[in-house]
Amino acid sequence: MNNNQTQCCCGGNTNQFVKLDEILKKYLGVKGALIPVLQETQHAYGYLPKEVLQNMAEKMDIPVSEIYGVVTFYAQFHLNPRGKNIIRVCQGTACHVRGGKAILQAIEDALKIKAGGTTLDLLFTLETVACIGACGLAPVMMINDDTHGRLTPETTTAILASYTEVM
Repeated sequence: MNNNQTQCCCGGNTNQFVKLDEILKKYLGVKGALIPVLQETQHAYGYLPKEVLQNMAEKMDIPVSEIYGVVTFYAQFHLNPRGKNIIRVCQGTACHVRGGKAILQAIEDALKIKAGGTTLDLLFTLETVACIGACGLAPVMMINDDTHGRLTPETTTAILASYTEVM
């Protein structure tokens, strides 16, 4: 699967909508339930597969275009599979001044993906953020809930390696 291809997490399994059905039962008749349904669906599947969104639209009697409008408006929703480890590289002012661009480039080179992409093995997803809020440690990145600061391209690749060893 390439970085831009969307493939259902269920491989066409006839039971692929069981998780969705369980989620929808909780919100039957609840007005304004779309966002909580999307959040729980994404948590259950790891992302929001096209087939699941189409099935959701039918069962909730909401146009699929409306669902896509909500999904694409909010950054919390993802239409493609995401990696087990989410890397967020700060591109804020302090990080930019202290070499944040070189950190991002080192990660892109090491993982062979661009910002916004996911590695083929689904181990890493790379994102940029405007600020992590640790300016005193610039340049900074987060991997999942772990903050790593005072980075250099060399320390960055060593840190990435430590996340592949844990797997």
